[in-house]
Amino acid sequence: MKVLNEFKKFAMRGSVVDMAVGIIVGGAFGTIAKSLVSDVLMPPLGLLLGGVDFSDLFITLKQGAAAGPYVTLAEAQAAGAVTINYGVFINAVSSFLIVAFAVFLLIKSINKLQREKEAPKAEPTTKDCPRCFTAIPVKATRCPNCTAEIGDVEA
Repeated sequence: MKVLNEFKKFAMRGSVVDMAVGIIVGGAFGTIAKSLVSDVLMPPLGLLLGGVDFSDLFITLKQGAAAGPYVTLAEAQAAGAVTINYGVFINAVSSFLIVAFAVFLLIKSINKLQREKEAPKAEPTTKDCPRCFTAIPVKATRCPNCTAEIGDVEA
């Protein structure tokens, strides 16, 4: 019973719940990134490279039951051929890079918001003399450079 109570305390801590939410959102984000790569980015990139569909780029190591050549990866796999699927790997690397860049931008934005929230703007310690524009302490009533009285001079 004591172990169950300890586990309950552990599972209900904020960091564990935050991690669970992060994993769920990360899974959904991964699905979006995969779709972005395979459905949006790779088709135009394939066109630029002469109509190449990256998912069908493979090297046949051993013929399957039905002899090749195989036009698509699905044909090769259906025949039982042993293949190196480097096109699928290119898609996976592209997807990873897009997800990593998006996470980088997200973390960068969050860090910027944190810095703005944490760092209060410091009050200025100097002001410019309205007559000679020399920097003087904020509390000064007379400019040490031109001896103008600060309270009497209009800006």
